Amino acid sequence: MDKRAKIMIVDDENDLRENLKYVFRTKDYEVELAADGVAALKKLETYTPDLIVLDLNMPNMGGIEFYQKICEGQVPKYPVFVLTARANMEQFFRDFNVDGFMSKPFEIPDLIREVGHILDHNAGIAPGAVLQDGGDKKVFLVESDSDIAGKVGAAFLNRGFTVNLARTGTEAIERISRNVPDIACVRMTLPDISGDLVISKLKRMAKTSRVRYILFVSSMGEREIVTDTIQHKCGVDQFVIVSSEDDLVDAVEVRR
Repeated sequence: MDKRAKIMIVDDENDLRENLKYVFRTKDYEVELAADGVAALKKLETYTPDLIVLDLNMPNMGGIEFYQKICEGQVPKYPVFVLTARANMEQFFRDFNVDGFMSKPFEIPDLIREVGHILDHNAGIAPGAVLQDGGDKKVFLVESDSDIAGKVGAAFLNRGFTVNLARTGTEAIERISRNVPDIACVRMTLPDISGDLVISKLKRMAKTSRVRYILFVSSMGEREIVTDTIQHKCGVDQFVIVSSEDDLVDAVEVRR
């Protein structure tokens, strides 16, 4: 980067704040600290960060209230990376538009790496290609029906893909962000979060923004709820109506 990236760390754990300040500064970042949302809002009056690293559980003003105060509509005015406990992740993924997240406890080198990905992405610095040139292609399947998941997964395996599976949208966002695939096939109707919202959240995150996302429905009952408008809003790369387990594999292979 041409200038030092500016990071604001908002967390009530003093030792963690100080450790992160030290490590980020060794990486040539400019760092500002705040112990809660009230202090962070005050500092934002004169400080414009390139990224806010935000803890959700804090006294005085927690991360959720702070996040709401820095939003214009549904979108925060600054890029936000959330530190959160694993509890209530479904509500978190429904209500927040963030550039990344990490569950506590975490390893500081992992956080440094994720923050670097986000800052590079927001600065327009392209990462290496997600798609692999050789070896198996990695496919992530998000399907709540065990029977369908087994059949589709087997069809992918039979054609030389490696496959990972999630049964809910919450699980998909967590697992895809940890182990980024080449392609993610996401069912529209999931038990917790709709498939288009899952893709929208993942597309926003720097680490998973370049994955190819396929939104799919069954041949009956679901197709009328998916429109071109939904696809444009959530960044779906391809929409597939599935009538057999091979339909998704065929769609993936056509674009390889």
